[in-house]
Amino acid sequence: MDQYWVIGNPIAHSKSPLIHRLFAEQTQESLNYAPLLGEEGRFAQQVQEALQGSGKGMNVTLPFKEQAWALAEVRSQAAQAAGAVNTLWRDEQGRLCGDNTDGCGLVTDLIKNHHVMLSGQRVLLLGAGGAARGVVLPLLQAGVAELVIANRTLSKAETLVNDLAPFALNAARLHACAFSDLGEAPFDLIINATSASLQGALPAISTKLVSTHTLCYDMMYAAEPTAFCLWAEAQGGRALDGLGMLIEQAAEAFYIWRGVRPQTASVMQALRQALQNV
Repeated sequence: MDQYWVIGNPIAHSKSPLIHRLFAEQTQESLNYAPLLGEEGRFAQQVQEALQGSGKGMNVTLPFKEQAWALAEVRSQAAQAAGAVNTLWRDEQGRLCGDNTDGCGLVTDLIKNHHVMLSGQRVLLLGAGGAARGVVLPLLQAGVAELVIANRTLSKAETLVNDLAPFALNAARLHACAFSDLGEAPFDLIINATSASLQGALPAISTKLVSTHTLCYDMMYAAEPTAFCLWAEAQGGRALDGLGMLIEQAAEAFYIWRGVRPQTASVMQALRQALQNV
């Protein structure tokens, strides 16, 4: 039976084995998917050992996405732009291939599951770390009119904009900004790519950036609404968490590996229920 893995450290909390088991049952694909505890200093060796014989593919989570990028012999454009890889497999020539499905997962969740029109929208991306970097290219490809990357430290946002500018269809649509310089004009969509809200913290931005037509999306998720989602709703905006992004990025990886695209609505429902029962 074909074997797939998710590697990270820590890894016991990962929902990926449940997600891919549900995908396999739904699509009647015969496979096994298991967690693998990554070891610092042995990551490359673990990947090579796992992806031989019946080992056909691997998802990569923290803190190994950049190492996976360096290890991949062939990288998708999304992986190149993200500077990180979360999906690995070997092609027919035996080359190790890497993709990053995080941004695709975000955009698919917004467009397909929540019927959000991204084309022509003014978007604010909070944070300039790896999570933010992974979603910039798919947002630009979705046709957003403007993408402002804001960070507490302006230089980090500027570095991200400079790195991603070559991938932008129109670099003028991509801007860097410090939290303190965002002004007060509302955005159509605000994406929180920081993990602060899980600790109850919030980016230091004006409440006036949210209006009644603003959608606020937290890339984090939890059993209860995150601090960012609660903050957004308190300002009169609409709020979504990142569970759909998690499931849609997994669906894209499943499609890369198996050539079959699973339906995600029932899996979303099952994951919500699993979170509530924890």
